[in-house]
This record gives sequence, C-alpha cells and structure tokens, in this order.
Amino acid sequence: MIDSKLKEKAAFAILLAATIIVIAPVALILAIILINGLPALSFEFLFSIPRDGMRGGGIFPALVGTFYLIVGTALFAIPFGILAAIYLNEYAQRNRLTRAIELAIINLSGVPSIVYGLFGLSLFVEFLGFGASILAGSLTLAIMTLPVIITATREALSAVPRSFREVSFSLGASRWQTVRGVVLPNAIPGILTGTILGLSRAAGETAPILFTVAAFYLPKLPTSVYDQAMALPYHIYVLSTQVPNVSVKVQYGTVLVLVGMIFILNIVASYIRSYFRKKKTW
Repeated sequence: MIDSKLKEKAAFAILLAATIIVIAPVALILAIILINGLPALSFEFLFSIPRDGMRGGGIFPALVGTFYLIVGTALFAIPFGILAAIYLNEYAQRNRLTRAIELAIINLSGVPSIVYGLFGLSLFVEFLGFGASILAGSLTLAIMTLPVIITATREALSAVPRSFREVSFSLGASRWQTVRGVVLPNAIPGILTGTILGLSRAAGETAPILFTVAAFYLPKLPTSVYDQAMALPYHIYVLSTQVPNVSVKVQYGTVLVLVGMIFILNIVASYIRSYFRKKKTW
C-alpha cells in the first residue's frame, strides 16, 4: 500500500515537472515580449504607415495585409476543407484509394511551410500568372491549412455517435439530409475550433508569403487581390534582419501585435467550443 502511494506521488511529481518544463519557457517568452513590446503600443503605432526607413511610424499596412490574408485563406480553405472531410467521412468507401488520400493528408500536415511557399511561387505566381499578390498568398496559405481543417473536421464528424445517423436513416432521411441536419450541427464545435486554429497557424507563417505576396515596404494599402501587401510575420523578419538601428520596442511591439492576433483567434476558438458544447444533449 505504501509502495503504491509512493509510486503515485512520484508519477505526479514527474508529470508536474514535465508540465512546468513546457510552460516555463513559453511564459518567459511572453513576459519578454510584453515587457519590451508594450511601450511601443499606441494609436499611432497601430494606425499609421512606417516612416524613416521603417524605423518609425506604425504597422498599419502590415496589419491590414495580414487581415486580408487571413480572410482570403478562410474563404478558400474552409469550404473545401469541410466538404472534403464530409466526403471522406460520410460518403467514401474504405478502400486503398481513400487510405492513400488519408495518408497523403497526414503527410501534408508535416510538410515544411517553405515547401508550400515554393509550390505557391511555381503554381500561382508564375504558372497561373497571378504574380506576387494577395490572391497568390491566400491560395498558398489555404493549401497549407487544408490538412489541418480536414483532419479536425473528420475527427469532429467521427465523434458524433453512429446511433444518431441510424435513427435519422430509420426515419426516412437521405444521407445528405442526415449529414446536414444531424451530423454537422453536432460536429460544429470541433469543426470551428480546428478551423480557427488552422487559420491561426497561417497568420503566423513567413515562408509561404515570402515568395507569394509579402512586400518589403509599401506605404499604401492594397486596393486589389492582385496587389502585393505587407504582412506582420515578414515585417518582423525585415525589422530584425534588414533594417539597421531599429528600436527594440518597435520590433517587440510588432511581435506583440501578431501574438495578440493569434491569441485572440485562439480565445475565439475556445469560446465557440465551450458555447456549443453547452448546447449538446449527449
């Protein structure tokens, strides 16, 4: 009895230590970003264009460009990702082809982002002739985000009990009526959570937009999907490596804004998940 209690305490201590080891560096990084970045935050910093060779002014063009890219990515990735997941989970037969597709989706989730950037450069920028533009960048980020959305949607659909489908079929509903009226409403929390987390990853990527959309310096806002745009991830890279004598608070302030955007997206995902879970009756 004593040995089992000691083993339990030892296991608890090991798990607690592992948790602290994971959390402590993240907390330290956030603390450094907050301490150095908060002094830079102001109305002018958020809503003015860069000046003095990007050593002064604000980040408004990069902020707007990042927003456009997130919206464009969502418009392309969400519909195709959800529809593909519905087909694979609800309609496709289990055979070699579907297993190969599932394996490909899993492998695509682990492909480095720079590979997606080179793919977007070859296909969208050069072959299709979109040029370095918001359209090319959004399509590239959408392809990169698709595996995450498909995987999250499939897991959410699979979590809906099989008995729900059987009851719907027994009442005379077709497969699509069952998917639309029974499966999807119960899978919405997982679908939305996975979708928003996928968009959060896309918002922080630098390599894909480096080849397809990002501009070094644009003192104006884009007016078309075929225009280049500044973006926060690439802007951070430029401030850190290409522009000399930049104030540390400007660098960390830009990082803080990007982290804040991603943090807000994650909070929205958590709120949506908890909101819809409260409505579940099972």
